Amino acid sequence: MPGRHRKPSPLKAPETAYLALGLEGSANKLGAGVIKHDTDGSTSVLSNIRHTYITPPGEGFLPRDTAQHHRDWALTVVQDAINKAAVSMNDLDCICYTKGPGMGAPLQSVALVARTLALLFNKPLVGVNHCVGHIEMGREITGAQNPVVLYVSGGNTQVIAYSRQCYRIFGETLDIAVGNCLDRFARVINISNDPSPGYNIEQKAKKGKRLVPLPYTTKGMDVSLSGILTSIEAYTVDARYRPRGDYDIDSGDIITPADLCFSLQETVFAMLVEITERAMAHIGSKEVLIVGGVGCNERLQEMMGLMAQERDGQVFATDERFCIDNGIMIAQAGLLSYRMGHITPLPDSTCTQRFRTDEVHVAWRP
Repeated sequence: MPGRHRKPSPLKAPETAYLALGLEGSANKLGAGVIKHDTDGSTSVLSNIRHTYITPPGEGFLPRDTAQHHRDWALTVVQDAINKAAVSMNDLDCICYTKGPGMGAPLQSVALVARTLALLFNKPLVGVNHCVGHIEMGREITGAQNPVVLYVSGGNTQVIAYSRQCYRIFGETLDIAVGNCLDRFARVINISNDPSPGYNIEQKAKKGKRLVPLPYTTKGMDVSLSGILTSIEAYTVDARYRPRGDYDIDSGDIITPADLCFSLQETVFAMLVEITERAMAHIGSKEVLIVGGVGCNERLQEMMGLMAQERDGQVFATDERFCIDNGIMIAQAGLLSYRMGHITPLPDSTCTQRFRTDEVHVAWRP
């Protein structure tokens, strides 16, 4: 907390440089990246390769098909990451992979690749929590010191703060994640999945002019999003998106898909800003770090920035290279853990779809 004496970090600059390969595949993005921790304490991203499984408009991605995509592209993505980094597999100190949370079949496919590489090249494995990977990469890129973290992605929505070598969850979604809410609505109105449904909703929302009423559901530090999704889907029953119920507009006017995208973003993001501000007040922090795929959304960053400005605070965010799921974030968190002496024995190199952020011992922070 500000003004409180901070213990020195237990992680010192290494006597020799460390190299790690990170593999990510918890959803429809397959990523591989190589990171370097140098003797001067600096961190270098040597490569960050990603390939996305994209389905036709109106369709989601099934675990089985996503896992097949990861198996088909694993060799290419890993080879590209190693070649771009200008290193060899023998140069690596460890191989890091996403242990969870995520979709079961894709996680297992990437874990199998990690185990195979570890056995082939006799390298230690490090299983990484997906969320902690986002946080540590965000902290490294932005320089945020003690932020409240808003983690928003397809499968996760959490407000997090660090305390005593653990990332504590202050609030979270009670049902579906914000990214899942946006993705599912994109399928309802048949928005393209290329490059991602959330990005295309963001672009369409910029053209929206009408704010339609939607449920605003914050419950203490938590949010609920399933009711919002149900309510906004009701507007699409009429092919012309005419409003329903007692919402009065001029005769002949219509609600457009752009209006619905705008309304969904404004309502959901306002809820996220509210619970983030509450967490900032609780721990006395003036920093907000936004991580996860939805964190790329410029409107969310803008709304969070306005709130932080009123509190004399600051918002930290990264671009799509590091916000969207990637292998380098897994390499970063895994290498920090490895340097503290942690490795994942081969028999324990499993995956779990439910691996909570607050289950990780953050040994590298004071």
